[in-house]
Amino acid sequence: MPAEFGGGQLFVSPDSGLRYCRINISNADSNLFRMAAELVRQGDVIWDIGANIGLFSFAAAGTAGPEGHVVALEPDTWLVGLLRRSSNLRAPERAPVVVIPAAVSDSIGLAKLHVSSRGRSYNFLEGSAAIRTGGTRSTDWVVTVTLDWLLQHLPAPGVLKIDVEGMEHRVLAGGLKLLAEGRPRIWCEVTPKNADQVTRILHAANYDIYNGGMEPRQREPLPRAVWDTLALPKEVQGVVYPK
Repeated sequence: MPAEFGGGQLFVSPDSGLRYCRINISNADSNLFRMAAELVRQGDVIWDIGANIGLFSFAAAGTAGPEGHVVALEPDTWLVGLLRRSSNLRAPERAPVVVIPAAVSDSIGLAKLHVSSRGRSYNFLEGSAAIRTGGTRSTDWVVTVTLDWLLQHLPAPGVLKIDVEGMEHRVLAGGLKLLAEGRPRIWCEVTPKNADQVTRILHAANYDIYNGGMEPRQREPLPRAVWDTLALPKEVQGVVYPK
C-alpha cells in the first residue's frame, strides 16, 4: 500500500482485475485513494460495502489509524479469503479491518451472486442494474443484510463507501435509520438507471450531492446523483474535511 496510507501489504489477484497487479498500486484506482484521504479522519469508523480486494478498506485503515475501525462487507467468498489474509497482515499503525461475508441490500434474506466473466470486481446480484459484467461465469447463493441491521450490531460509520454494481439504491433504501441518525459521509458509485432513486433517498435524508470525481473546491451541489456520487449531510458546512 502507498506510504501515506500506512504502507503494509495486501493480497491481490488478476481474477479480480488486472489493474491490481501494477507495480505502483496507487495507479490502480487513483480516485479511490483520493477519496479515502479526503473523507477518512483519525479514529473514524468506516464501512466498505462491496469491498472487493479491499483497496478502500486498507487505505481507510491507514488513514483512520489504530483508534479507527474498518468493516469490509463482501459477498464473494473467494474475495473474502483475500481480504482476511490481508487483514491478518495488519500493521499496528493501521485500524483493524473486520471482514464480513455478506451482501447488503434492502432486506435480510438470500440472493444469487453472479460472478462476472470480466473479473470479480464486476460481480453482481441478480436483479441489479449492473452494466459492466461481461456475462456470468458462475452463480452462488449469498446472505443479504441491510445497513440498518448492521447498525444494530456494529458502531455507526463516519464514512460509508458503496460499490455494489447496480444495487446502490437498494443498499441505501435499507439504511434509512443509519442515514437519519448516523449521518455518515457517503461515497457511492451510482449506475445511471438508479440515479433518480438514489437522489430521492439522499435528498429525503437531507444530504447534499456532489461529483466526487471533481476537486473539492470545484464542487457545487447537484440536483441528481452522478456515477461518482459524494453525499454529505446538509448540516455540515463545506465539503473539505480537515484531518
